[in-house]
Amino acid sequence: MSRIGKLPIHIPAGVTVTMKDSVVTVKGPKGELCQAINPDIKVTISDGEVRLSRATDEINHRALHGLYRSLINNMVIGVSEGYKKELELVGVGYRVSNTGQLLDFALGYTHNIYMLLPNEIKVETKTERNKNPLVLLESADKQLIGQVCAKIRSFRKPEPYKGKGIKFVGEELRRKSGKSAGK
Repeated sequence: MSRIGKLPIHIPAGVTVTMKDSVVTVKGPKGELCQAINPDIKVTISDGEVRLSRATDEINHRALHGLYRSLINNMVIGVSEGYKKELELVGVGYRVSNTGQLLDFALGYTHNIYMLLPNEIKVETKTERNKNPLVLLESADKQLIGQVCAKIRSFRKPEPYKGKGIKFVGEELRRKSGKSAGK
């Protein structure tokens, strides 16, 4: 039995989980999320818990068992608490501003980079004197917020010598010593 797949998912107050035609729908105070489930994985909703079971012990079924359990658990957490990510722009002259869902990055290139975010994500930018600019993202969908963060980070990844670039707040970077350290 899958260690992750066999764990029940507790449904908090204010969250409803429904299953119809191999699609699990989770509704809560932060929004509504849907996930298609493989018909070989059986989902049972009872007593404020969601349990998943698989048809056979095939390798594919074992993999999907844990996967769908994690996806449904992420959806339940997302609609009840939500997910937050903070990105920090480290570098001289690096700036970010937002107008609604449109982010405007100045990252040392000859042009600014504009990124239109999906409506499911709430965005806020902070720029304080003598501090690095921050991008605060909040959403109920863990996959979507992770994908958007990865895209933003790809505009200017942190480099290992000075640490300049876009990084997550609290992220530890592996730093390299330059040429002068070798002598």
